[in-house]
This record gives sequence, C-alpha cells and structure tokens, in this order.
Amino acid sequence: MLGAALNRLIGMLTVMAIVVTIVFIIVRVTPGDPAAVMLGPDATAADVEALRQRLGLDGTILEQFISYVGGIFRGDLGQSIFLGQPVTTALWMRAEPTFFLTIFSLAIATVIALPIGVASAYWRGSWFDQVMTSLAMFAASVPSFWLGLIFIQTFAVSLGWFPTSGYGGPYSPLGERLYHLVLPATTLGIVSSALIMRFTRASMLDVLNDDYVRTARSKGMSEWRVVVRHALKNALIPILTVVGLTAALLISGAIVTETVFALPGVGNLIVSAVLRRDYPVIQGALLIVAGLYVLVNFVIDMLYLLVDPRVRY
Repeated sequence: MLGAALNRLIGMLTVMAIVVTIVFIIVRVTPGDPAAVMLGPDATAADVEALRQRLGLDGTILEQFISYVGGIFRGDLGQSIFLGQPVTTALWMRAEPTFFLTIFSLAIATVIALPIGVASAYWRGSWFDQVMTSLAMFAASVPSFWLGLIFIQTFAVSLGWFPTSGYGGPYSPLGERLYHLVLPATTLGIVSSALIMRFTRASMLDVLNDDYVRTARSKGMSEWRVVVRHALKNALIPILTVVGLTAALLISGAIVTETVFALPGVGNLIVSAVLRRDYPVIQGALLIVAGLYVLVNFVIDMLYLLVDPRVRY
C-alpha cells in the first residue's frame, strides 16, 4: 500500500502543477482589468497604471507567474485586491458553510441512493424498480437552482419551516447555522443521489447472479445476509468511485446552490471574485478546489485497496 500511495502522490503533485499553470493563464487572459474596475470609469490612465504597479500587475506574465508559484511554496496565495486581506484568510472565513454543505449533501445523497439502488437491483423489473429508476432519471435532469427555488417557495415562503437564505449571524450557535443548510443540502443531495443510485443498481445487478451469491443462498443464508454481506460488499468498488466523484463534484457544484440560497461560502466568494476580476482570490479558490478534488480521488484509490485486496496500482 505504501508504494501505491507514493505513486498516487506523485500523480497528484503532477496534476496540481498542471492546474496551477492552467488556472494562472486562464485568469490572466480573461478580458478586464481589476485596477480599472476598482477605480471606476472616471479614472485616468495614469491612475490606473499607478494602481497596477501597486498591485503587482505591471510585470510580465512570466514574472507574475514566478512570483505566484513562489508564494504557493511559502503558503501564500496572495492578497485579495478588493477585500484587502490575504486570500487564505478570505477562504478560511468562508470555508465552514461550504464544508458542511458538501458533507450534508453527500450524506443525504448516499442515504437516499444506496438502499434504493440495492432494492431496485434485488427487485429488478418490478414496479418499485421502474418507479425508482424513473425518479432517478428525473432527479438527474433537474437543475439544482430550479429545485432550490422550488424548495424556497414551498418550505420557506409558503410553509415557513426553514429560512429562505443566509447562514445566521456571525455569533449564531452552530445548530442555527446548520439549520440554514437544510434546504440547500437537501437540494444538492437529491440531485446528486440520482447518479449514486444508478451506479449502485448497475453494480448490484452485476454481482447478484454470480456463483458465490448462489452458493451463499444454497447454504441457507438469509437474503439480508446474502445481499448485504456478499453481494453489496463485492459491488462496492464502482459505488465508491461514484461516491468519491460526487463528493468532488459537490465541492465545485456548490457554487450555484450557494448563490441561490445566499450562503457566504467559497462558491459565493468565487462568483464575486470573477465579477470583480480579483485575480488572487480566483486563483487561490480554484487551486484549493482542485486540490480537494485530487485529494478525494486519492482517498478513494486508497479505499480500493482496503475494500478489495486484489486491486493493484
């Protein structure tokens, strides 16, 4: 396992190096000048140039890239142009809503999809299987922002059960802040559950007719033990893959949901930074998101070795 971990770690570092380069180039070639945006339309060319020099935007692309990479190795992602604070501080202050939103959404998606996928495979072709498969296809095709607006109108505005937006005050108890995440987490969880459910069903169908499952049944084992202990255990590899992929997608996909529910998370910060051409925040946020994406895939690869010792890298 140590050798496999080292190989995957080298691959992670290579991917991150490519991500840093691509993100830097894309941000720099995007039309717009943050200095001009900050000063407004009435600023003179001299004022804009002076601000560009103060922000370090007057150097060549290569000089800016070398400075940026050097800052990464020092743990410095730069200074936000508009917020006037380090990028790491800005990201940390907004990490909590995004973190809990991702965790709760993944938990809801897994709790919904896993038992339904197993049951659909077990009762293949039944009315239950057909109904659940149709619902999964519907959930996969529904935009998260549309479902979020429906939830806000129904459960927040009409029924008044949940808040329409926000994350509570800065000194609110943790329970109150988490209460604000019920609707956005449910929105993301339902949309994400469709993919997990379909992969669980397909994976279970592959193993339910295998010889070892028939042997377990011939020994008189209960159906529960046959399905859960034997079939599901051997179907976990594809399921782990899609759960890991869903977790990584939730990290980046929370941007739309945070905007709909006005959550002060990393997604909202990225949207604001893009609109204001805040280069350091855009680069830092995308770098962190990409790093988490790669880390999730690394963890899933290591779980493969624990679930199935036959897996080799």
